[in-house]
Amino acid sequence: MLDLTVDSHVHTAFAAGRDSVSVLVAAAERVGLTEMVFCDEAGPETRWLPSYLASIQRAQQRTDVVLRAGIEVEAIGSDGWLAFPDDLGGLEVVSVAVGALPMPAGLAGPEAVRTLVESGALAPADVVEMFVTVTGRAIERVNRYAPTRLARPLAFLQRAGFADSDLDEAAIRALATMCRATNTQVEVSERHRAPSARLAALFAAEGVRLTAASDARQASEVGQWRYVAQVSGDLAPIGS
Repeated sequence: MLDLTVDSHVHTAFAAGRDSVSVLVAAAERVGLTEMVFCDEAGPETRWLPSYLASIQRAQQRTDVVLRAGIEVEAIGSDGWLAFPDDLGGLEVVSVAVGALPMPAGLAGPEAVRTLVESGALAPADVVEMFVTVTGRAIERVNRYAPTRLARPLAFLQRAGFADSDLDEAAIRALATMCRATNTQVEVSERHRAPSARLAALFAAEGVRLTAASDARQASEVGQWRYVAQVSGDLAPIGS
């Protein structure tokens, strides 16, 4: 069972979101959240982190909702290297995302990977193995610097045309083992509807902590659960 009073992934107007920190906090209060994690996309060119952190600190003084400062970073290397900003100081959470697969010719997005699979240039099993390897190495690397979350887990493979049945259970269990070893929490994403209920149950069965994440881009999406609530209900027997 997921704690639906916690929203572990919310974007602000500093990056991909529409609303300010204060507007998002007001939304969190309205829906009864006890905790909210700000998780804007950041990279080497990001210069707004000091203002972002200060804004969250000011908001914390005016609310009982626990506010946590985080960022979302993309894995960009086959060795798990990520597009880190210059300074991770002051961050309480780093959420790892894999939006493209590192290939010898460069980063390949989901459509490019789908084309390679359909043409026979890549075997589906190889794609899954590469994805799991990159993700595992990325969370291991991030874990050296900050508490780690896995954002929109396996959504890349969904977008590349992979069905649940295409995902080798042993490979997913290997990723779950890495998450458990690094104390990485796995987000159940409302926006991306990932992971599937079956894969969420697999992560939970392997001892990985799951956390509800709206991936909200605006205040009206904060703490709003449909898909996540469904997955949470399916997980209920595991904790009973």
